[in-house]
Amino acid sequence: MTNESIAVVTESQQEVLLAAALGAVQHAHIPYSKYAVGAALQAADGTVYAGCNIENASYPAGICAERVALVKAVSEGQRRFERLVVVTSNGALPCGICRQMLSEFCPALLVYTFDMQQNRRFAGSLADLLPGAFGPDQLSV
Repeated sequence: MTNESIAVVTESQQEVLLAAALGAVQHAHIPYSKYAVGAALQAADGTVYAGCNIENASYPAGICAERVALVKAVSEGQRRFERLVVVTSNGALPCGICRQMLSEFCPALLVYTFDMQQNRRFAGSLADLLPGAFGPDQLSV
């Protein structure tokens, strides 16, 4: 499932983002699923925002790591993003809600997933993961 034709992330960029995601995964609040996720989102200016998943007894009130990182970045004034690194036990891809929220800001976002042993499982663009995304262009505003 890896797209090797995607623009390559440099070794140092990967190390910084992977370290941030691995750090964030340690803070996951996962009393129900026991499935920890860490994410690191790099803004166009190079700033990295990390997030972890946070579960709630009222399941729909939980939030994914990718959206935590996005909300942190947007609340700090960021609107343009370049890369997202996600770490899970099995290198899973972001869920549909995360893909949709990220596409609002950067459909060409580069997405990398890793497992906990730091093996890259996916490299591709958000547009690869969410073809035909619904966005502002579909709204008549």
